[in-house]
Amino acid sequence: MSKLRYRKGAVTTRAAGGLNNTVRSIRATYETDPAVYAAMLPRPLEAIERPEIFVQLAHVAMHVTPERTIEIGALTMGVNCTYEGQAGAYCFHMAMEGESVVTSGRERFGEPKKIATTSFEKNGDHVRATCARHGITYFTIEGTIGDANDRPRSFEEYLYCYKALQGIEDPSTFDGDVFLTRLNWKRNYNDRRDFDGQITLVESAYDPLVDIPVRRITSLEYVEGSTLTGGQILRTVPGEWIADHWVGRFDDPANVGIELPRAEELAA
Repeated sequence: MSKLRYRKGAVTTRAAGGLNNTVRSIRATYETDPAVYAAMLPRPLEAIERPEIFVQLAHVAMHVTPERTIEIGALTMGVNCTYEGQAGAYCFHMAMEGESVVTSGRERFGEPKKIATTSFEKNGDHVRATCARHGITYFTIEGTIGDANDRPRSFEEYLYCYKALQGIEDPSTFDGDVFLTRLNWKRNYNDRRDFDGQITLVESAYDPLVDIPVRRITSLEYVEGSTLTGGQILRTVPGEWIADHWVGRFDDPANVGIELPRAEELAA
């Protein structure tokens, strides 16, 4: 008898629910320019009072089965916001190692994942973590681990994504429904500490995070523990609400972006 593994067999190696991960992460929020914040947030997500960006660079051990663990690095960035009263962040950038975790996250949850090279170096209390694509290290976070803080060790947080198929005939549209999804991340940290450091963004036409400048870091910490990840569909949305944000999912160095007033111009 021969085998054909392009058809799903009878043995299920992974449950339909979430994936359990062991993580070491640097977590941060920072304030950016109000005009940038407003332009980054698609409907129907709602703005919060401060123009804050969520950042996490993690080393993740993904426990796919009891016998199989995949270790990756992952950079996640989002625009802090709310949806129907639930606080979270619109996830506009995910970059990580490994083709399988990138494609599965994009296709299943609508995560804007890209394949990247990351580093997470811990030497005593000093940590330096980076993310690079196309030979450009466009994101670095570095600093020193401090004292334990009193923030919750166990909690759930949420990221909002959009799941859709880009149009075949017209790539500025979508084939079929566009779904607003929510990632549900159950955190169970055993160590949560203050972190004294800085975020450095470097110009990259492929990943222009430098266009979302760091004006003031409002939270910075180092954590270790576990995460249980899952997600759900919240609703369908009109494709035009997300269409001009879709460019961030692809490498398009020819994209010139949109013009925004500078912070000093708004204050004048």
